[in-house]
Amino acid sequence: MDHGHGDHSDHSGHGGGGGMNDMCSMNMLFTWDTTNLCIVFSQWHIRSTTSLVFSLAAVVLLAMGYEALRSVSRRYEFAMKKRVESMPRDESVTESTPILSGQNQSSAGQRAHVIKAALYALQNFYAFMLMLIFMTYNGWVMVAVSLGAFFGYILFGQDTSATKDNACH
Repeated sequence: MDHGHGDHSDHSGHGGGGGMNDMCSMNMLFTWDTTNLCIVFSQWHIRSTTSLVFSLAAVVLLAMGYEALRSVSRRYEFAMKKRVESMPRDESVTESTPILSGQNQSSAGQRAHVIKAALYALQNFYAFMLMLIFMTYNGWVMVAVSLGAFFGYILFGQDTSATKDNACH
């Protein structure tokens, strides 16, 4: 059976309208080239200078959002620690303490721990997504992630050490 019906290099009829030249490029080495740059998803395809500028701004905002999430998590953890410590230990809570609505330190601490775990999972997911963005190996994108971390830390990191405790972002 002969499958050699000619040159199949022109795929312009297979959606996208641009043929092979419009496919996402995957760089495994550092580059400043933005030709056919895709950021994480094939739908986030950089095709012009304008889309590059908007995408870099979005990456900065995403990295800032990560710092905001870390800040929210820290504030939640601190507030819950104070609240749980102010509750009665394991004694019976009576109806004469309506603010506590029948909770004790143990049950409130367990619920707070579940919420902290969810925030922790969200932070890790977010950090890994930023890592994937960084791993485009594109210098412009890497700078945008770093600028987002910088501006995010300025806005949200007042009560945080500059030493990172997460290995990924």
